[in-house]
Formats: sequence, C-alpha cells, structure tokens
Amino acid sequence: MTGIPPVVLDRAARTPLAVQLADALRAGAASGTLRPGDRLPSTRELATALRVSRTVTAAAYDQLLAEGWAGSRRGVGTFVLGAASSSPVLRSAATTVRAAPPALVDLRAGSPCLEVLDRAVWRRAWRAAGDVPPDGHPDAAGDPAFRTAVAEHLLRHRGLPAGPDDVLATTGTSAAVGEVVRTLPRGSRVAVEDPGYQRVVGALVDAGISVVPVPVDDDGLVVDALPTDLAAVYCTPAHQYPLGRRMSAARRLALVARARAGRWWVLEDDYDGELRYDVAPLPLLGALGPDVVVHLGTASKILSPTLGVGWLVAPAALRADLLARRTATGSRPPRAGQRVLAALASSGDLARHLRRLRRELADRREAVRAAVAAAGSVAEGDPAGAHVLVPVPDVPAEEAVLVAAARQGIALDGLGRHHLDGADRRAGLVLGFAAPPRAELDRVLPLLTAVLARYGGRGSGEQGDAAPAAPVPARP
Repeated sequence: MTGIPPVVLDRAARTPLAVQLADALRAGAASGTLRPGDRLPSTRELATALRVSRTVTAAAYDQLLAEGWAGSRRGVGTFVLGAASSSPVLRSAATTVRAAPPALVDLRAGSPCLEVLDRAVWRRAWRAAGDVPPDGHPDAAGDPAFRTAVAEHLLRHRGLPAGPDDVLATTGTSAAVGEVVRTLPRGSRVAVEDPGYQRVVGALVDAGISVVPVPVDDDGLVVDALPTDLAAVYCTPAHQYPLGRRMSAARRLALVARARAGRWWVLEDDYDGELRYDVAPLPLLGALGPDVVVHLGTASKILSPTLGVGWLVAPAALRADLLARRTATGSRPPRAGQRVLAALASSGDLARHLRRLRRELADRREAVRAAVAAAGSVAEGDPAGAHVLVPVPDVPAEEAVLVAAARQGIALDGLGRHHLDGADRRAGLVLGFAAPPRAELDRVLPLLTAVLARYGGRGSGEQGDAAPAAPVPARP
C-alpha cells in the first residue's frame, strides 16, 4: 500500500483513539479494503496523517501484531496478514508475527481478591452444598438457608435489620436492577450517578428505561440535582463507583426524604460495603428508609463471581410483585451458589474470610497509595473498598497512561468510560488492587510509578512516544 488507509477517528468518543484505530484497520483487513500483503504506513507517517500522537499509532499496531492481523519484517515494514495466503510477501511477514503477549497484570477495579480465599474452605463449602438433597420444586424467592444466611450477614456486617422473608436471592446487582425496573412502566426515568456503573446503565436501557445522569461530588450523589419526574434513583453510597467516596449522612437523609416525597424507589447498590478500614460505616439507606429503599448486594467481590449469587431486600409490595413475575416467567436464580454461600456462613468461614480480606486489601491499598505518591500523584477516595482514583490533568494524559501501562504489562482503567455526560468529563485512573496475586502487584507497582511519573503529570498527554521510563527500583 502506498497511501494512508481510510480511517475516521472520533475524538469526542469515550473509546481511546488507539482502540478506534486498531478497530478501523482490523475492519479494513476483514472487509478487503486492506488486502493481505499490503504494507502499512509507518507509525510516524500515520500519526502525522491522522494528527494524533505516535503513541496512538504504535499502540494500535502493537495490538494488531499481537492478534495476528499484521506482521512485521525488520527494515521492510508492517504488513497486513488477514486470512492465510500463498503470497511470498505474506509468508515472509507471517514468520515474524510476534507471539501474543502474556496476560496483563489487572489493576482495574471490580475483581475479587481470590488469593485470600482459602481453597480448602472453598472445597469444603461445595461439598457441604452437594450434601443437600436436590430440589423437586422451584422456589422463586431463593434457597431458605441462603436467605437466612444473608439476613444474618446484613445484620452483623452491615447493620441492616432484615429477616429471611425480607430477602430475595438474585444473580447479581446488575441483574437485580434490571429485574426491579421491569416492574416500572417502559420509558420511566431512573437517575444514575455520573460517573457511575455502566453495567447498570446497560441493564436499565435493556429494560426500556430512560437514564438520567446526575453528578457526584465528594459527598456522593448530588441530591439537589435530582429532577422531580423520576421513578427511581440508583446509587452506590458505601463506596461510590468509580470515585471511591461515601455518601455523607446528610445526603443519605436528604435522598430518603426526596424519595418519599416523590414516591421513588432508591436502588442502593452496597458496592464494597463490607470493606471499610477506618471507622464504622454510616447507616445504610435501607435502614434509614425501608419503605422506599431496595438494598442490593452480591458475593462476587467478597468471594467470587463463580457463585453467581446476590441478594435484594425490598418492601413487601415490591417483593410480591417480583415473585409474581418470576413465577409467571419461570425465571429464578440458580440455587447451587446460594447453598455454597450458606455453607460458608453457617461454618463461620465467611466471617473469617472477610476479616482476612479486609486486612489484605487495607495493606494493598497503602502500597498502591505509596506507589502513586512516589510518582508525584495523589490517590483519592475514602479508606475503603478495593480501588482508588488517581486524577490526571486531561483526557490525552489519561489515554497516554493507559497505553504506556499496557506496554509495561499492566491493564488500567480510565475514568472516561464511566461517564455518561461527556460535557463534564473528568480524567483519571480507576486503580484497582484486588485482582493480582500480591507478588505480581508488588512487581508492577514500581512500573506503575514510572508510567505515572512520565505520563500522568500536566502536559503528559502531549508526549510523542509511549515508551515508558526505566522502572524505578522495587520496594524493599
């Protein structure tokens, strides 16, 4: 190929430019616009033509090389591979395609800390669940032992007085939100935090709900910004996702009062609610307003998504509506994972696991904060949960850090994708620390420090080359 391939980049989109470029080139190879054997322009030529940083074009080419869509020959260039071909040029290029890189060390939020989970305890709970006789008839509410265990867990660990009959089993928070809002008329307006949890946004849209973004500040959801014509409000008051702040007591009381006056449901996602490291948690919305609050929890972050279990505590009328819909449609949460959690709770292993988990994550959080501080940056958020927020000056800086970190073998998450309202988009990194084994986390933290020091500061988004600085020495 002698010219520049036809590529259109949307600078207003939330998708990073490097990802857009790789998608466009991949689509061209798949459609035939770019043919096997075509030589692609150099990263510098393409960056000049598209008016982007060479960081963007180099990252896109690296992705295509790793996937096998492109191959390279030293001193000759980068070629389109696509489907198998007898072309001599293609065969030569194919012999030098780089092997897929090892899996990135995942420093994104939302994954559990599996290293803390005692595998002997895990196996014992599954065996105990298997000793329970199989069901002959479905129970739309969930396994009775599970609902009892959840009620005890909520009382002991979250201060929510609820009996087993108040609890319904779910398959997780997003699914529970989708189930609840399907009791509302299609087109109903539901407010969500912005930035906020995009999977819940997807569940709302899938249910035919009109999503209303509402800003978040250091005290949580801005209650005064809520419009009046709502059917429900979704929020994460315990540890706001992704900003990492808790909703203040005053905001909690104001939200419950607004919900009662407007006859709204408040969908309280207790994200990271069990993981607080400084003081006792504030009262749950479900405890302050049991008549208007639907409390949602899940075992995915404190144990594993393998279980596929969550829970819902709601007013009696809504529970009856949900059970009627489950019965009418034959849909109900599977009970195997429920029985495993019940076994963990009844043996005391769940409480012991939570104590180990809090200790480990609190220690990891301090290590991450130290690594961020060593780069001259600040890790924001309350001392809770399994992620912190690292602000960066602007969107180009955010993109540069993501690309540079990936080249160092680190998967990071940018704040940009969590926004619905692009007009007021903040830039930053949603930095998780639960997923990798501790040894891997300690290994990559110095690399993270180097990347942040080079690309996370003011003006870093204008850097031309994404090759990170040499790693700083590991912590003793």
